[in-house]
Parts: sequence; C-alpha cells; structure tokens
Amino acid sequence: MFLNRSVPQQPHHSSEKQSSTASPNYEGLVRFLVQPFLESPESLSVDCEISQSLQKAWIRIAFDSADKGKVFGRGGRNIQAIRTVIAAAAEVAGQSVYLDIYGSSASREGAAFDEDREERVPPPKSRERRGDGNGNGPMPIAKPRTR
Repeated sequence: MFLNRSVPQQPHHSSEKQSSTASPNYEGLVRFLVQPFLESPESLSVDCEISQSLQKAWIRIAFDSADKGKVFGRGGRNIQAIRTVIAAAAEVAGQSVYLDIYGSSASREGAAFDEDREERVPPPKSRERRGDGNGNGPMPIAKPRTR
C-alpha cells in the first residue's frame, strides 16, 4: 500500500551497479566540509579535475597554514572523516577520488608545501628497547649503593 502516490517508484535492481554519468559537486562538498574548521573561510582554495574516461576525480585544496591543525584534527581524525564522506559521494557516482592538501595558498600562491602534506609525514619512531641483545626483553636497572 502506497500512501503517497505522487512520488514515482523506480524499481531497484541490486544486481546492476548504479553508474551515473553526472559527477557530484566535489567543490561544493569540500567547501561545506572544510570551511567550518577555518578561521578565514575565504582562504580556502579548491581545485577539482574529473576524468570521465577513468572514472576518477582529483581534488586539491589549500588554506592558511594556521588552520592546518583544526582541519586535520587530533590524530588526523577530521581530515579522515572528510575523505570518507568525499569517497562515499564518489562511490555512489561510480568514481574514485583523491584528495591532496597543500599549504597556504597566500604565501606561495598554490605551490605545494612538502612539509605540510599529510602523506609525507614519516611515522613516529619507536623507542629503543633495552635488552640483552638476544630479544629477551628489558634488563633490570641496578641501583647504585648509597652508604
């Protein structure tokens, strides 16, 4: 029983992969997701290239370096959530998406800051473990005698 007959019902075919020729508005979506983290939202620069033949989209964003910490969030949680939302929008359209983040657009006019790129940050090094050299764990530390 349909209560609202004014809305046409389209059959849903789960066996067919839904492929749309129209791409999502990536620029608008990125602006919507990133601008709330910025002190000066007008500093956000978004560039989007879409390859219809490869079904891929490349999004490059730049903003003031002072806002980098807020956009990335603690442990990169904010930027990972933004990437997840963008990837979900791309998947609905049958595309894959790549998000590149650059440094301040004002100071170098679009040039990439290698030190500001999330992908270029090396993982933290683990602390050296004390041991006997045979992998038998830490050795106890002898306290000096006091007399």
